[in-house]
Amino acid sequence: MKPDTTYTIRPAGRHIFTIGRDLIQDNYAAVVELVKNAYDADSPDVDIAFKASADGSGYTVVISDHGHGMSRDDVINKWMVPSTLDKRERVRSPLGRKLQGSKGVGRYAASVLGTDLLLETVTPEGEKTTLYLEWSSFESAQYLDDVEILVETENVSEMQGTRLTIHGGSELLAEWNQERFKKLQLELKKLKSPAISSLSNRHGGDEFRINLTVDGFPDAKNIEETIEPYPLFDFFDYKISGHINADGKGTLTYSSQKARNIPEEKIKFTTAPTGCGELDIDIRVYDREKEAIESLIRRGLKDESGNYVGKLQARQSLNAYNGVGVYRNGFRIRPLGDAGFDWMKLDSRRVNNPTQRISSNQVIGFVGIEPENQSGLIEKSARDGLKENPAYDRLKEVTTEVITELEWRRFDYRKKAGLSRPAIKVERDLQQLFSFEEMKRSVRMQLAKGSVDKITADKIIDIIDQDEEDKNKAADEIRKAVAIYQGQATLGKIINVILHEGRHPLGYFRNQIPNLKYWSEIFLETEDPANLGEILSITDGLWQNAVLFVELFRRLDPLAAKKRTTKKLLDLKKTIEGTLSVFENEMETHNVSAEVIDPCGFRFSAWHQDIYAIFTNLVDNSLYWMREKNVPKRKIRIELLTVGDSLIHIDYRDTGPGIEPNHIESEVIFEPHFSTKPDGTGLGLAIAGEAAERNGLKLKVLESEKGAHFRLHPKMEEEK
Repeated sequence: MKPDTTYTIRPAGRHIFTIGRDLIQDNYAAVVELVKNAYDADSPDVDIAFKASADGSGYTVVISDHGHGMSRDDVINKWMVPSTLDKRERVRSPLGRKLQGSKGVGRYAASVLGTDLLLETVTPEGEKTTLYLEWSSFESAQYLDDVEILVETENVSEMQGTRLTIHGGSELLAEWNQERFKKLQLELKKLKSPAISSLSNRHGGDEFRINLTVDGFPDAKNIEETIEPYPLFDFFDYKISGHINADGKGTLTYSSQKARNIPEEKIKFTTAPTGCGELDIDIRVYDREKEAIESLIRRGLKDESGNYVGKLQARQSLNAYNGVGVYRNGFRIRPLGDAGFDWMKLDSRRVNNPTQRISSNQVIGFVGIEPENQSGLIEKSARDGLKENPAYDRLKEVTTEVITELEWRRFDYRKKAGLSRPAIKVERDLQQLFSFEEMKRSVRMQLAKGSVDKITADKIIDIIDQDEEDKNKAADEIRKAVAIYQGQATLGKIINVILHEGRHPLGYFRNQIPNLKYWSEIFLETEDPANLGEILSITDGLWQNAVLFVELFRRLDPLAAKKRTTKKLLDLKKTIEGTLSVFENEMETHNVSAEVIDPCGFRFSAWHQDIYAIFTNLVDNSLYWMREKNVPKRKIRIELLTVGDSLIHIDYRDTGPGIEPNHIESEVIFEPHFSTKPDGTGLGLAIAGEAAERNGLKLKVLESEKGAHFRLHPKMEEEK
């Protein structure tokens, strides 16, 4: 046996491709990495030149900058050292730019673009260093350090900067067509944010131009342009932007271009600590209806050449540029922000509430984040996004909350402007659908004009009355069915109550039933009284947990009714307390107290399920917002005011964050699908309002200095 000794790890020759060609996901990512290197070199610009050979044998890519260049020592000890920590340790360039590269592998992306690489770099002092690589050398080498690379240095009078010349053969040439170059243009346009730099100089940086030239490719048009953001960014229907501190507090500005003279709104934003550092957010949303596209064009939407676009081109632009991009130090982290890469899950979120929520193809967003050591947001080495860790989850949550602020303001505007689909209010629409009074008045007038005698006219009206009676019987059946569905929908809203309270007894059953079987078998074998004691202990636990289940289902039973019962005289206080009992464990967990005040024991004729539906939805909302906004004092107070046998009103108050005054004025909170919860369906208060209507009641929201204030009162004659 050989004596113990030490060895070193020697990377194989093709390891250079593992951190280059195999790691970088596509040609566009390779170009982007090399552009970032030019930025880190303090260059004011970068030139990207694609030129195809006249005989079709291949092409050349030249990426050049006018930065500070690299010395011979830099080339040998930094550029040629994979995964160097140089940029991570330096953090900033000599002129103060925040460095983009930190993994030490981006330069090897050049292997994606061609078969060889010529590096020429000149320092301000005129020291020129040249290096030439043939990537195939690494394929054949056993170890990485077996490849010998010639590095030459001389003094020159050339301008400072770095020039990379990459050659590709005919196979690579065939990959670059018109579609590929259009995609490259798009990637470069989205590389630097046109919005984030205006929010904070932390994301801006100084002037940096990207120039693109394409020449002689058989399947593509020639290009010669300085990359500029697409004009679409200057136009939007709705926009929300601002800065959020790491503690979750910030100021946002909401604005709209849907109509002239819509004032900007300042919003005090508060959430839990972000968990991902400070954020700068700019979200722009576009309506996709035909009229909205035409309005964009009228407001001055043009193409890169300054020509007004048509409707098709405007839609194509939205299709290409949509997405919520994440930017660090002013540069986008791919693929966040790519059209079709819905990392925010906006489309699945919209499924439950299509009227209020926006889809991914309606939004162009910019989110600026801090460096990795401050935010915890770690960029993957493969340049394919951010690592999915708690900081990334919070980034999505906070950005969703900001989008929600925009969504409900957009919903409110579209409702007032008549742009949204009309809300369906079942009780109101049923009354209108089956009301024949207006028709009977019109028929009488026409019969009178036609000199029809009164007896005949009365018979015609009697026929209409009979039809009205039949139709209203059908309407009552519809009301019953709707009430059942709304009760079950409310039950679905509080499914977390069922899961939370049912988890413990269910776990007990799952764990103890096998034990019961075990001890039963032992007792049958031994008839030992001690074993009987084990059985009795388990059965006692089963009984106690079964009682918990029975009590849980008893409290939920009114909402789960499969059949509509008749109205009954209800003790309102006891009925409301029964609703509160559904949430008793959750209220205890989150230190929420509740009281129902009714000194007279008032009884009211109503459907049990509807009273449950009204207060279940109110309480569910209160618990959510008191918990979400971390309210210190948490209380729900429900007070009945009665005179003799008459109900004057029921006041429902909580100590939560309250309701926006403009929502109170417009009563938009009762519209189906309107919600200020990030993942809300907008059905709760709409269902509560419908349940009140069925029982001759009106649910209103009132202004309050502290918390939310709802009032339930008998409908006035004009409201009926």
